[in-house]
Amino acid sequence: MKKFIRFAIVGATGFVVDAGTLWLLLSFTPLGPLSARVIAIALAMTATWLLNRSFTFGASKRSVVVEGFRYGVIAVITSLVNYGIYAGLLIMAPLLSPYAALVFASIAAMLFSFFGYSRFVFRR
Repeated sequence: MKKFIRFAIVGATGFVVDAGTLWLLLSFTPLGPLSARVIAIALAMTATWLLNRSFTFGASKRSVVVEGFRYGVIAVITSLVNYGIYAGLLIMAPLLSPYAALVFASIAAMLFSFFGYSRFVFRR
């Protein structure tokens, strides 16, 4: 349970990076909500890998390259789940705020990623 709480804290930090980047890009660039989200996800993914490696799970016994590759695989799948839910919500409910879609998509992705990271990336 401790790991999940730490994971949730890291996830909240990743959410702040994701939402903050999305807000900055929507406010100060001509990017739309779909393209801006791709950049926001990439930045949040990098931040959470560093935090999960040091705070939540600890470094695995694998080399940093192998660990990073495994993390990247799960992160890409998680990002596709996250982005798919986000885009689907915006397409199905065009009046829905991009930020509300972000919340729903992020919660679903967090549950998926915890199991992927804990079992495939950082398992000792």
